[in-house]
Amino acid sequence: MSSQTPVKKVVLAYSGGLDTSIILKWLQETYGCEVVTFTADLGQGEELEPARAKALAMGVQPDNIFIDDLREEFVRDYVFPMFRANAVYEGIYLLGTSIARPLIAKRQIEIANIVGADAVCHGATGKGNDQVRFEVSYYALKPDVRVIAPWREWSFQGRPDLIAYARQHGIPIAAGKEQEAPFSIDANLLHTSSEGLALEDPDQPVPDIVTKRADRRTITPEEAPDQAQIITVAFERGDAVAVDGEALSPAALLTRLNALGAAHGIGGLDLVENRYVGMKSRGFYETPGGTILLAAHRGIESITLDRGAMHLKDELMTRYAGLIYNGMWFTPERRMLQAAIDESQTHVTGEVRLKLYKGSVSVVGRASPYSLYNKELVGFDAAGGYNQADAEGFIKLNALRLRIAAWRDQKIGRNG
Repeated sequence: MSSQTPVKKVVLAYSGGLDTSIILKWLQETYGCEVVTFTADLGQGEELEPARAKALAMGVQPDNIFIDDLREEFVRDYVFPMFRANAVYEGIYLLGTSIARPLIAKRQIEIANIVGADAVCHGATGKGNDQVRFEVSYYALKPDVRVIAPWREWSFQGRPDLIAYARQHGIPIAAGKEQEAPFSIDANLLHTSSEGLALEDPDQPVPDIVTKRADRRTITPEEAPDQAQIITVAFERGDAVAVDGEALSPAALLTRLNALGAAHGIGGLDLVENRYVGMKSRGFYETPGGTILLAAHRGIESITLDRGAMHLKDELMTRYAGLIYNGMWFTPERRMLQAAIDESQTHVTGEVRLKLYKGSVSVVGRASPYSLYNKELVGFDAAGGYNQADAEGFIKLNALRLRIAAWRDQKIGRNG
């Protein structure tokens, strides 16, 4: 235990699973403090009420148990702003885990303020990115909060130590949990990520126990139907608002896209990524709805964004994605970038048609009242107010510096 001022009350990010149940008991035993549990429903597809019963059984007071449905807030205030930026990390990862952490941390701090807690606690390990994402967010929102990170403090060396501790303190161990799972899963409404053990050799394909498990988010492209499906996604100011003509709330819309993408084997990704702490890790990510949403958003932007704005936005996206991956959601630079991105979305309104087929999603039509596409200008059959002879001056001006350099080289060559 730290020699700092004793902790009186701590808010624990609590799933109700074995690991966080062990953390709950460890907090009570090690810090002798009152524990408040917080369980976030981000659309992970699990029944969360059992977490309440488990917390009660471990001595947590009923008023200290928080189970909050954050699905709409998650998609509206975190996922959608991220997709306005078309944010992908290292060119391919849709940041499904990263974007959930700031919201969990924000709600933890809100609860800490409500109940008068002086500390917060998470279950992230000392090897991963999540410890950074949680703690940077905590400090941004409550700079003097005490942070407890058990995996950086306790003496447990591995799974056997945790199981022994659970048995010693009467913590229920579900069937099959005595041994370390072949892989770990993190899920929310945007994605499911699978990492560890069975996936740790990047030279081997993702095993069937991952891609064909009972609770998988999407089927494989090989299993997808041979018939393509055409869907329409409507946008207003950069956010998706309807699918096939039906207006939907943010969470309901992403749920619909998830189902459509999953049915066609869309969104599976075998990825080796660079962790913030310096090591590489390999995982399998399933983001069916997000994959469709990204394609649709880029489709509507292709006709509504000015070339200069689009190219600058693409440059900003790499920085923006890195900030989210590294847990810097509540930073001035992220807010600055968000303001610029949101300004670019003023006219990103219209409809995009997409074809879903065997793991792929492609744009097959797009229309907007704010479209910058001008058939009269671009067509081969009509001038449309464009004088082709004007291109000569443009070309010569752009080539002038190259001609000057060539003249210099010719002169040096003659005199040399």
